[in-house]
Amino acid sequence: MPWPQVTTPGHPWKMTKSSSRSTFRGQKGFSEIDLNSETVSQNALRRTIFPLGGLTKEFVKKIAAENRLHHVLQKKESMGICFVGKRNFENFILQYLQPRPGNFISIEDNKVLGAHQGWFLYTLGQRARISGLRERWYVVEKDGANGDVFVAPRTDHPALYRDLLRTSRVHWVREEPPAALVRDKMMECHFRFRHQMELVPCVLTLNQDGTVWVTSVKAVRALTPGQFAVFYKGDECLGSGKILRLGPSAYTLQRGRSRSRVASEGASDGTGGDPGPGPMP
Repeated sequence: MPWPQVTTPGHPWKMTKSSSRSTFRGQKGFSEIDLNSETVSQNALRRTIFPLGGLTKEFVKKIAAENRLHHVLQKKESMGICFVGKRNFENFILQYLQPRPGNFISIEDNKVLGAHQGWFLYTLGQRARISGLRERWYVVEKDGANGDVFVAPRTDHPALYRDLLRTSRVHWVREEPPAALVRDKMMECHFRFRHQMELVPCVLTLNQDGTVWVTSVKAVRALTPGQFAVFYKGDECLGSGKILRLGPSAYTLQRGRSRSRVASEGASDGTGGDPGPGPMP
């Protein structure tokens, strides 16, 4: 069968003067190239072509329709873990991992709300379906050592928002950190950690071991250790690092400020105050 015919303007990629390869965000944020190639070596990138890199999904479907590629048009979207298919995720995972029962605990008052079969079945930000409760609760923290899953009562609860994270050693697409970051040890750019997530302005701080601290200009919902923070300058994908550590949540910071205020007021009136227990980790 002959190849589908299509005319596209320009190349879907660019070469730099140093002969190193760069990757660029696709049109309208469609392309997944940047979220997959930020860990690819320069040796491989120099020999790689991304024929759909400059095209939108709608335009690709138009090409398929014009060339009668009906199986492409009828293909369903891939969401989540595509190989799992239509089945219960918890049951699927427990076929391969032993249950590790633990408790759902309220982040606000440490009250035990129910039980679960394993902290690894939940990701930060998702709804936790707790038996016997009609209210919506959302996962905000996980304690792998004790098996506890901490939950909050709203999808926009401040315990879900953080503005600081640390990555593993960053893999830079051009094989070395940007010159501005090396020179100043800090650099403004953008990042995301989920496909099609809106880019978030941030400041990178370079550490001696090649890891970076990422300080977001605004708190971001459900930052998750184990996922990759991908960095951009304009349309160029700079590289990525695995999220290893998170800074305190907005809720923890609010509680800390509140207790500090109570303690200072108590000291000023001679009562000494009662700061209560320490802030949540």
